[in-house]
Amino acid sequence: MFTGIIEEVGSVAGVRPLGDGVELTVRAPGIARELALGESVALDGVCQTVTALPPGGFAVQAVATTLGRTTLGSFAAGRRVNLERALAFGARLGGHLVQGHVDGAGEVLALVRRKEHTLIDFSLPPEVAGVTILHGSIALNGVSLTVNALPRAGIAQVSIIPFTWEHTSLAELRVGDAVNLEGDLIGKYVRHLLGAPGPAAAPQAGLSADLLRGWGY
Repeated sequence: MFTGIIEEVGSVAGVRPLGDGVELTVRAPGIARELALGESVALDGVCQTVTALPPGGFAVQAVATTLGRTTLGSFAAGRRVNLERALAFGARLGGHLVQGHVDGAGEVLALVRRKEHTLIDFSLPPEVAGVTILHGSIALNGVSLTVNALPRAGIAQVSIIPFTWEHTSLAELRVGDAVNLEGDLIGKYVRHLLGAPGPAAAPQAGLSADLLRGWGY
């Protein structure tokens, strides 16, 4: 379990094909000295297991399933990545509950710099759109963020404060880039337990007779 509060921005030191997957070596001198083999680390929001500990970094093995669902398959040497170690029990939950289980990839649609913040608009896969609400939580490349606006169906907007802009890799995003998205954990369980009508239901559509029938009322 993670919180979406980035501990360090590391860099990909190497990518090696490994069967249907890849082995990624990441340079991360800040957190590497506290890692152990078998521990979990989130790379741009993707939970991975530490398989090796080269000096000043660590290695993980991303399998084909992970490559198909996330952006890890596009990683190349030199790419900067957001890193977070697994949450320790008893620690403060500074962000929100993040599993590191990416629900799908979105696309950056707009980046607008303002004096005090940056607005990012991005597309939402249906499975993420169905649990995304205004002012709710979402993880974008592993960063815990608050939904600032829902401009239209299938699109969300977040507002990035200067500290987050400077201490994560979000500042390197460009329009058209793919991003890893994880929907709100609580929202996913609530939707499942209530027998959701499906991800096609737009969360910003409001209450309607059709929606109530879909929920079983």
